[in-house]
Amino acid sequence: MEASEILKRVRKIEIKTRGLSQHIFAGQYHSAFKGKGMAFSEVREYRYGDDIRSIDWNVTARYNQPYVKVFEEERELTVMLLVDVSGSQQFGTDFLLKRQALTEVAAVIAFSAILNNDKIGAILFSDKVEKFIPPQKGRRHILRIISELLNFKPEGTGTNITEALKFLTNGIKKRCTAFLLSDFLDVERLSLKPLFADALTIAGNKHDLIGIRIFDKRESDFPSVGLVKVRDNETGKYIWVDSNAPAVRSNFSNRWSQLSDNLKSTFTKASVDWVSIRTDEDYVKPLISLFKHRS
Repeated sequence: MEASEILKRVRKIEIKTRGLSQHIFAGQYHSAFKGKGMAFSEVREYRYGDDIRSIDWNVTARYNQPYVKVFEEERELTVMLLVDVSGSQQFGTDFLLKRQALTEVAAVIAFSAILNNDKIGAILFSDKVEKFIPPQKGRRHILRIISELLNFKPEGTGTNITEALKFLTNGIKKRCTAFLLSDFLDVERLSLKPLFADALTIAGNKHDLIGIRIFDKRESDFPSVGLVKVRDNETGKYIWVDSNAPAVRSNFSNRWSQLSDNLKSTFTKASVDWVSIRTDEDYVKPLISLFKHRS
């Protein structure tokens, strides 16, 4: 893709998602992801009713009368976007590829973050961490992230969510708000159990972690269109599928339901909020619903 075409696409996404952030998500984002830490502000003389656990004994001893520490809520956050750039994101049967939908959702979150004066960073991953963009503030920084999401060519094609979560846990020392954007097709082949369950729990205990699942309607419902040659974008392998066979479509649908149930169970056990967004549907309502749930 030429530089001029990238700039056009970046600008188009900015106009759409920045407008949504300003007019729809600004208040919702602030109430859902406001700073939850407490930072030391000052000391003052003890007043009746103050918690004795907040007494600053060093200052009290110096002035021979009780003083307490005063804390205030930390409003500024660091927001991290963990973005799946594996081969499976290059799939779409309707208006958008999964990667395009994922980019728009990430941009909405990014612009909402800077309206709240938060820093925003990104971790792009496939079967390994492909790129780390350190958190910064400002429109120019967000446009860089959007440009990377649109044009980045990963070395790997597979998906390893555990590696991305480990990088977040070990690399971001201070507690942050992290959005994990993926189709979450990182599961055991037969049982369809997520391979990243332990890493999700560990990262969720350290950071305020939220999962956002992007999927295409044809991943849940295989249409009856005859004999079809299907390619796995992560392995590069092809198989022939007889989509007219009721047993084939039934098995396809059942595996999708099993996968969805396993993902829901995994996120619930890890106490991590998550939401599913289909590429051909409006992502505004699911995001607002997520924000309201957390408010």
